[in-house]
Amino acid sequence: MGITLKYIEGNDFIMEVRVEKNPNPKKPLTGEELSKVSFGTVFTDHMLLIDYTKGKGWHDARIVPYGPLALDPATCCLHYGQLIFEGLKAYKAPDGRVVMFRPDQNMSRMNESCERMCIAKIDEKATLEAVAKLVRTDADWVPDAPGTSLYVRPFIIGSEVFLGVHPSRSFIFAAILSPVGAYFKDGLKPVKIYVEDKYVRAVRGGTGFAKCAGNYAASLKSQEEAEAAGYSQVLWLDGVERRYIEEVGGMNIFFVIDGTVVTPELNGSILPGVTRKSVMELVRSWDMPMSERKISIQELADAHKAGKASEAFCTGTAAVISPIGELKWKDLVMTFNEGRIGPVAARLYDEITGIQTCAKPDKFGWVYEVK
Repeated sequence: MGITLKYIEGNDFIMEVRVEKNPNPKKPLTGEELSKVSFGTVFTDHMLLIDYTKGKGWHDARIVPYGPLALDPATCCLHYGQLIFEGLKAYKAPDGRVVMFRPDQNMSRMNESCERMCIAKIDEKATLEAVAKLVRTDADWVPDAPGTSLYVRPFIIGSEVFLGVHPSRSFIFAAILSPVGAYFKDGLKPVKIYVEDKYVRAVRGGTGFAKCAGNYAASLKSQEEAEAAGYSQVLWLDGVERRYIEEVGGMNIFFVIDGTVVTPELNGSILPGVTRKSVMELVRSWDMPMSERKISIQELADAHKAGKASEAFCTGTAAVISPIGELKWKDLVMTFNEGRIGPVAARLYDEITGIQTCAKPDKFGWVYEVK
């Protein structure tokens, strides 16, 4: 069955997504086996590839056996970092259906990253259909054990061969799949976070809102130092004043302060997370006070000292909800809810994972069935 991909410089055209089956398929992992491997280290039998050439647009969509990409040593993404990616998940419903959670939001965000990184935009609907076809091809790899899922990683690289600082005129869209268990081995056990006040990840006007490789490379040094000090993640402050809370590593952050759920407002240097958006929509649907605004680390410290900061938690595709038990800023150590998951975070986790796995009603139309 053909799908329509928008020709970026002109008219629509029909392009078939051809499938080349892997002649040596592997045996999918069981839930017990997944619990013994690290997140994102096992991959399925196939991958999706789509090429882009200036003047021709996106073309030659194909699902092929998973394997290495052959790149010239002078391929521009290897030198100038023109690379963006997304992360979403597929789940096995109780009735055996395979579903994805809000994948349209990931395709939309991917185009926002494309715009910032001078990458040819995708046709969101058609590309989602192609990704869904990949998931359908490897549907046997979607685990059904509690807490497991199939992680979907679409990405685009600049593929033109040259040495010079200018946008590529050719690209490769790829998507790979990885069956996963819990992102954190301890599950919902609250994590310890270190507030970074030395390094900077992003500033307004930069690429902080885009899901591009360079943002994550910039965070590695701080993450390494935090782990050496016994902390699992880093909380970034704004890159100008080093006062305002932004995000945690690859996740967004929320607090419950004096009964109100608070999260930093999007300002151009914070990633607009899909789980973040879902949390905000759920909280408002429950008629709970919700505030999206600037919040300083000093304000949080003062609220904690006054006993008003009752919960802190992170949100993201990989972990869904990750409660924060301890937050260290300079010499101050803030503990939330006596180091246990709080009621708001627990309710959000149960509701979101319930919708994702079709165990709870989807009142928002967030579930996309892979047919």
